[in-house]
Parts: sequence; C-alpha cells; structure tokens
Amino acid sequence: MASIELTLRIANSIGEVAAEGWDACANPGVGGGPAPADRTNCGNGGGAEAATVISELSALKTDYNPFISHDFLSSLEESGSVRTRAGWQPMHLLAEETGGRLVGAVPCYAKSHSRGEYVFDHGWAEAYERAGGRYYPKLQVAVPFTPATGRRLLARPGPQADAVRAALADALVDVCQRSDASSVHVNFLTEPEWRLLGARGYLARTHQQFHWENGGYATFDAFLAALASRKRKTIRRERADALAAGISVHWLTGSDLTEGVWDAFFNFYMETGSRKWGRPYLTREFYSIVSARMRDRILLVMAKRNGRWIAGAINFIGSDTLYGRHWGCVEHHPFLHFELCYYQAIQYAIEHKLGRVEAGAQGEHKLSRGYLPTTTYSAHYILDQALRRAVDDFLRHERAYVAAAGAELVDAGPFRKA
Repeated sequence: MASIELTLRIANSIGEVAAEGWDACANPGVGGGPAPADRTNCGNGGGAEAATVISELSALKTDYNPFISHDFLSSLEESGSVRTRAGWQPMHLLAEETGGRLVGAVPCYAKSHSRGEYVFDHGWAEAYERAGGRYYPKLQVAVPFTPATGRRLLARPGPQADAVRAALADALVDVCQRSDASSVHVNFLTEPEWRLLGARGYLARTHQQFHWENGGYATFDAFLAALASRKRKTIRRERADALAAGISVHWLTGSDLTEGVWDAFFNFYMETGSRKWGRPYLTREFYSIVSARMRDRILLVMAKRNGRWIAGAINFIGSDTLYGRHWGCVEHHPFLHFELCYYQAIQYAIEHKLGRVEAGAQGEHKLSRGYLPTTTYSAHYILDQALRRAVDDFLRHERAYVAAAGAELVDAGPFRKA
C-alpha cells in the first residue's frame, strides 16, 4: 500500500485556519460524495476491519452539516462562548500535505470539566480522581454545546482521504500523551467513524436520541394519518391548546433575523437556560455573529402574543436535516414547547422536503410525537490501563442496555401497526 507524507499540527484558534481550507474538509461538494479512493494505510495498522470501515467512509454521501462549518465554529470562538477561561481551549488538529494545503482537520478542545458535551463521563472522572488519578485536562473532539451527529475526522475528498482519517485518529492519541491529558473523547460521530476508531483502539459507546424521519409526507395531516388514532387526536389537541391564548407562530430566517429578534430570543435563552443548566453557555454576541454568517441556514420558530415575542426555538438547516437546538420562553403556556420545538419542526421539514428532524438530546416524551429512537455514537481513548479496563467493562453493559431499550421503544412507537 502507498502512503502519504503529512504534517500534523495544532491550531489554538480556528481563526488560524483559512475558512476555505477547513470547509473543503468539513463540507466538501455539498450533496455529492468523495471521489473513489485508492486504499492506502497510514499510522498504527488497524487490519481488515479498519480497511472496511475506511472504505465505507469514503463512499459516504457528504451532506452539508452546519455545525462542523468554519462559520459555526468560528462564531463560537469569536463570541467568547468557547474559550480557555470557559474550560474549552481550542486545540484543532490539522493535517497538511507537502506544500501546506490542508487535507484533514479535527475540531478538538482541551477540557477542564465535562459540561456542555451531552455524553456523560462525570462518573469516570470521579472514580479516577478518588483513586489518585487526574482526569482533567482531557481532549474533547466535538462541536461544543451541540449534541448533533456529524463527521469528526474531516478529510478533503480524494485518493488520500482514507489515509488522512487514519492519521488523524492516531495523532489524537499522540497529542493526548504529549499534552498530559488523560483521554480523548469523540462525541456524536458517524457510525463508520465510530467503527474505524474502535478498530484503532478506542472504546465504543452508544447513546440514544429521538429523530423524526420523513416518510415522504405531503402535509402534516398526511404524517398524522400514519399514527394510531389516539396519538393523532392527542397531537391535534396539543397543537390547538398551545395556541389557544391568542398565540401566533412565525418562521424567521434570512433577513428576518434582525438584532431585535435576537435580543428577544437571547432573553428566552437566558430565562430558560438559567433554570435548566444554571449557567447558559452561549453569549449574546454568538447570535449576532452566527446570524451574519449563516442567516440562510438558521430557522427561528417564534411565538408572539399581544404584539410581543414570548417564546422561540432555534434550528439549523442542513442539506437533508433540520437540527433543533434549544428553546426558551418568558411566558408559560400548555404544550407551547412541543409546538415550537417538535410539531413546527416536522411541518417545516415536510414543506421543505427535508428527510429528518434531529431534536437534540434525550427526551422519551418525543416518542409519542413521532420521533423514534435512534442510536448515536461516541468513542473514547483512555491512557490509564486500569481506568480503561473498568470503562470498557461498563460500556459493554451499557451498549446492551441501549440496544434493548431502543428495541422496546420502537415497539411502543405511535405509528399504526401494519
């Protein structure tokens, strides 16, 4: 097998990386797929299994994912939402070929805590530190505050892409060792990446979210017709009750996203986030910056009563997916959360012919509203062998539980039985 020469380095800010180069790796050829790749090998082996899953990665259709774009990640950093003082020190891993062209990248951060990740390892940290170890810093490969699946080993399409991914996977371990971190954690990656990392010594973890899949519905009523009668009636009642107090719902995107609208939404975010998380993660500046760069990829679903905005939910628009992120309100009305976050998202996806809605982490209450259990993935490389063995044993049991729970929930889904 041929190999390639790469220079691997760390960027301490995504501002150090040209947007064109990053996005050529993150979202290349939106809607298309990478060119067929020559099967090359780079790094620490991996064998036939690694070769198989690398082949699958090269064959994947590359859909636009807003969260791994330079625009989104730089908005987090420039707004101060992600910074060293907040416990997120950027350490983006870059792979460059001879001549300096960027051919691979990994969004990576040194973390001094485990907040804002949605994959919970607090128990691992507590156990390790009780035994005399030091869990933090750790390396976190993720989109901060964003539990949405997407590629994490970003490679420019071409015959070198497979080798670049393998090199990035192995280099993360090397960076971990050199930076005196305890571990590497790769959250919400794609399943082929998950299996690739598993073949290269990472521990495999599964989780569960609830996603809505578009069955080719022409209207929201066509979607309701696919549900059991009782579920159908419940949703119709909830939608009516949500707007009963004279509330109107508005879809805002593009030029509709004015600073006044963002002021109102940030007020919702702070009001609800302070109760839910204790300290909201995103700054007001984030919304202004990301709106200037991505306004046509953002959908705000806003509720108005008596002439003022009272609640809203923010969504980001991918090639085939609507990603629901967070919501907030300053008035509480029955079922308004379900209407803005779930039903309006389904309606928007149907009208814009999107394939799915990802409504964020957790929430079995989504099941009865048409969102079905979906497996998500993370991978973990732990340097300390004793901790690694304990976590590996835990994950074997956890994966079995996640699989069994998912199968049980599918059977309890709201759709009419054939």
